[in-house]
Amino acid sequence: MSRSVLIVDDEQHIRLLIEQTLEELADEGVELYTASDGEEALAAIEAQRPDLVFLDVMMPRRNGLEVARAVRGELGMADVHIVLLTAKGQAHDREEGLAAGADRYLTKPFDPDELLAIAREVLGEA
Repeated sequence: MSRSVLIVDDEQHIRLLIEQTLEELADEGVELYTASDGEEALAAIEAQRPDLVFLDVMMPRRNGLEVARAVRGELGMADVHIVLLTAKGQAHDREEGLAAGADRYLTKPFDPDELLAIAREVLGEA
């Protein structure tokens, strides 16, 4: 069964950093996809049905919270694991993110080792 991860961030260098962080998963057969805004992310999630989405919160054309709500609501995908990545680290931001449907909430700058560990844990369950 093919496993996949979608990386969503409007900043290209962050997408590349996450891709490089997850490179060893790609070597193990995990597909890595990217999107640069919320609309692209929703289209990719609907088309690819990734196991895991690393989702930036502040983006153009639908933010990460709107994307998470749409994945859980309109698309009805409860099985997609969503990790929100954001510079907003206040407790109420975290609560809002989890309420929107995210499984986890990480603040930037994130620890690449933690990202890889989360991906391994989620994909290991898949």
